[in-house]
Amino acid sequence: MDPEQTLVGGNTSGDVVRVGSTVRKRWLSSTPRVVAYMDALREQGIDVPRTYGRDEHGRLVLDFVPGTLGIEMAPLSVELVQRVGAVVRDIHNASRRVSVPRDWDVTLPAAHPDLVCHNDLATWNLVIDDDRLVFIDWDGAGPSSRVWDLAYAAISFAHLFPDAVVQDCAMRLAAFLNGYDASPELRRALPDVLVERSLAMYELLRTSHEAGVEPWGSMYVEGHGDHWLMTSRFISEHHGIWVGAAQE
Repeated sequence: MDPEQTLVGGNTSGDVVRVGSTVRKRWLSSTPRVVAYMDALREQGIDVPRTYGRDEHGRLVLDFVPGTLGIEMAPLSVELVQRVGAVVRDIHNASRRVSVPRDWDVTLPAAHPDLVCHNDLATWNLVIDDDRLVFIDWDGAGPSSRVWDLAYAAISFAHLFPDAVVQDCAMRLAAFLNGYDASPELRRALPDVLVERSLAMYELLRTSHEAGVEPWGSMYVEGHGDHWLMTSRFISEHHGIWVGAAQE
């Protein structure tokens, strides 16, 4: 067997190693449902890593996806952000054919979960290899809603972070929603949910730190708490800009 090579970058998925052309990671209680979801998406033509069951150590085995992580190229170009929006749309549309179990717990539940989603569609989970765009790290998948999942993705791919130029953020947000072919209803709802979703991320980190829940508690003191607090304030402060961008 090929030697194991530790892969770095994940905050919540535990030890992840590469073995040849495969990745090995912890098998969780939710993994059977996650694998079934990924397989259902693949059957509908969505490009997700192929899964191969468990190895001799009980770990999940799936394809290693070569390429560059989107976070290493962030903020992404407007053209690339629009392409990502189309990929997210295809994932959401394919997910409509997957049943939504009510007993499938997720880290940040949506108010009215009606769609199984990735729940962490972000630059750090997107592999870019020329024209190929593949989302990885599906461990947090589970019941959510289209707008809740879309808001988190929009924050990341539009780069709605305090270090960014607001007008550039607006251009990327418009491109993302155009690529997604968002409905008028979704465009009207999204700006408010951007605020809610970013603040929910901060509250998860803060309360986890207070309760000693890992890995979120450690992430809070490592700077993720401050990052999401400042991000939520940035998004709230420029809410009107996002309203305009969402309508373009």
